[in-house]
Amino acid sequence: MTSTAHDITTPGRPRVEEVSDGVHAYIQPDGTWWINNTGFLVGARGVVSVDACSTERRTRAYLAAIADVTPLPVRTLINTHHHGDHTFGNYLFSGATIVAHEGTRDGVKKWGPPFDEPVWTPVEWGDIELEPPFLTYKDEVTVWVDDLRCEVRHVGSAAHTTNDSIVWVPERELLFSGDLLFNGGTPFLLQGSIAGAVKVLEEVVAPLGAKTIVPGHGPVAGPEVIGQVLSYLRFVRNTAREAKSAGLSPLEAAREVDLGEFADLRDAERIAGNLHRAYAELDGAEPGAPIDVMAAIGDMITYNGGKPLSCQA
Repeated sequence: MTSTAHDITTPGRPRVEEVSDGVHAYIQPDGTWWINNTGFLVGARGVVSVDACSTERRTRAYLAAIADVTPLPVRTLINTHHHGDHTFGNYLFSGATIVAHEGTRDGVKKWGPPFDEPVWTPVEWGDIELEPPFLTYKDEVTVWVDDLRCEVRHVGSAAHTTNDSIVWVPERELLFSGDLLFNGGTPFLLQGSIAGAVKVLEEVVAPLGAKTIVPGHGPVAGPEVIGQVLSYLRFVRNTAREAKSAGLSPLEAAREVDLGEFADLRDAERIAGNLHRAYAELDGAEPGAPIDVMAAIGDMITYNGGKPLSCQA
């Protein structure tokens, strides 16, 4: 599936899954920090990719996987949001039109080049060149793969970030959700909104009636993953309400709460960052309003025993 030069086996070998005729998910285990999913749709004259990968090595492996399926070029690259695990590899899609919400372009530019320590363990990024999307939309745009309609929609509210988009293929009842949905990993809302994510999942994503969902991280799923993520978000919101009323800081709340049914989700330290966002909203912050991200990240590191967060990208 991947060429020898770009083989990836740690923490797991990526795989291509044909989730509908000519539509493929590219799943990268184990879906932890900076290890995302992508996907691609093959038409008669070219390929549409949904997202890039975080590192040069991973993106080259993804492109090699596409080439194993079809010799046709990637003509269009859609970014579902600005985070680097979905955009740092943009520059390797030579000749492709890079499409995203206008906020995604701004977010890529503001984030800047990749970094790891002291937040994450060292990462072999490669020679990353920032390549922001250059065809942007405000609400939605339709991308056609031959006669197959792909609706690329901004979700209308801050959720995972302030610029999340979905790629909905109505004829196939198929959804590329970006990081609105994690399957087996802890959702992360530090740059988005707890309340906004609940609203988007309830009012935008669930009503689509998708039967097949390619989440931003983790295995391909059915609609049940929406309810699983909603349960976690409500858990965070309820935890924040109770802990804040008791006078606990977000870090204290994270350390004291029993994660219960969510204890096995990967990257559990995200509870501390998510509680920072939930506390801000309890104080009246609007969805997506800026908060002290570095303070939240510092609490995640403290929750993690004072060690950088584990990244195997």
